Amino acid sequence: MTSQRPAGRPADRVRIGVAGLGAVAQAVHLPLIERLRDAYTIDAIADLSPTLTAAIGERYRVDELRRFATVEELVAAPGLDALAILTSGSHAPAVDAALDAGLPVFSEKPLAFTRQEMDGIDARLARMTGERLHLGYMKLYDPAVMRAVELAAERRYGSPRAIEVTVLHPTGESQLAFAHLLPAPVDIRQEVRDRLSESTRVLQREALGDAAADAFGPLYTDILLGSVVHELALVRAFAGDPTSVDGSWVWPEGAWPPSFEMTGILPSDGRVSIRWHYLPEYAAYRELIRVVYERVTIELEFPSPYLLHRPTVMRITSPDGDGRDDEVWTSIAEAFETELVAFHAMVVSGATPAAGAIEGRADIVTCQRAIAALARGRGVQIGGEAAA
Repeated sequence: MTSQRPAGRPADRVRIGVAGLGAVAQAVHLPLIERLRDAYTIDAIADLSPTLTAAIGERYRVDELRRFATVEELVAAPGLDALAILTSGSHAPAVDAALDAGLPVFSEKPLAFTRQEMDGIDARLARMTGERLHLGYMKLYDPAVMRAVELAAERRYGSPRAIEVTVLHPTGESQLAFAHLLPAPVDIRQEVRDRLSESTRVLQREALGDAAADAFGPLYTDILLGSVVHELALVRAFAGDPTSVDGSWVWPEGAWPPSFEMTGILPSDGRVSIRWHYLPEYAAYRELIRVVYERVTIELEFPSPYLLHRPTVMRITSPDGDGRDDEVWTSIAEAFETELVAFHAMVVSGATPAAGAIEGRADIVTCQRAIAALARGRGVQIGGEAAA
């Protein structure tokens, strides 16, 4: 399929189409794109809910003829320079459609649920020149993360002995209560919802096999690929991808969402542990990552990602004579906004994003290894791609 865009590089003001107008789009992406008006124009939108599409279209002054029900209709609209995919479920079909239309893509996680889906994305990217896919791991654009990674390299701390991550995750509703979201849509046809749910179940079985998909399918797609990938991206930034996962656990029995823990081995023989706790009555989102070197630790404490311009705190602790030195640094620069600026640079000048297809595939592999370790510990047969 040929591109719907005019030939040549797009103008500096990118005409962006936005697919998916749900809670995070309303609270974060759309307001920031609107604020970056020198870089973007919200040119077209799409959502399965007609009432949501109409309300967002009015709010952001999108022409009625540029409001669509499906991604397929959206990417066929003439004049777009780029597409942002903020829908639920696997984003691979939407990414495929956008790439087939010649559009650079910003995809929120999860990029895909299976390695086979990634094969299709990779095949399309291989036929193109330049950077075409930006994966939305916004924590890589957090100023404290960027500074910590830079200092670790500049000061030659070496390879981490260990990376320890703890996430305390209250309800999404409590994190987004400040945003005054539109009412949840009730006008998406049930047959459409059923079709999307069945598509997810099929991909869970392809990834994990029937037995493991029945036992752990939602954990894999909703928790690991829907949230824990952010922590994997941070681990990668400091140490590279885990070379193996040697244990994973969920508890309490029967709780949903549960607590989840995984441990594994890092390159250069370091260790990684990630503990992710869903705590519906906890006061506020909190995440702490500690990177342990031989003589130094780096700690990053994250607030709720949706509280824009709320700073992440970086603390570097090192020896200082007979005592210790604590170097603390923060910035109110917003990670989501910096990420959108980076996507604009990718579209306009071909700048390399912090994460793309390679990182998306790596995280699918790690998450499948985590489910395989969990299945082995529970005596559940693992199949599909995770059995490889």
